[in-house]
Amino acid sequence: MAQFRKKPVVIEAFCLGIDNIPDWFMDRVSTNDVILHGERHNLHSASITTLEGIMQGNKGDYIIKGVNSEIYPCKPDIFEKTYDKV
Repeated sequence: MAQFRKKPVVIEAFCLGIDNIPDWFMDRVSTNDVILHGERHNLHSASITTLEGIMQGNKGDYIIKGVNSEIYPCKPDIFEKTYDKV
């Protein structure tokens, strides 16, 4: 079986309920692709429409904006193993 390495790409991300919410995320809220649960400054989760269906991001999860402007949640332990801050 052949082996492959993931190409290095730069993404944007923030920590839900901890970091400031970026405009690109709020744009998805305004189109109902993201439903926030809790107050904007005290979020406990968000329902995010992705290509794979609706995914739940919880407080402390990272929300990633991918290379094709798709957004999706990622658990902190996976995020820290996968990404380095640039």
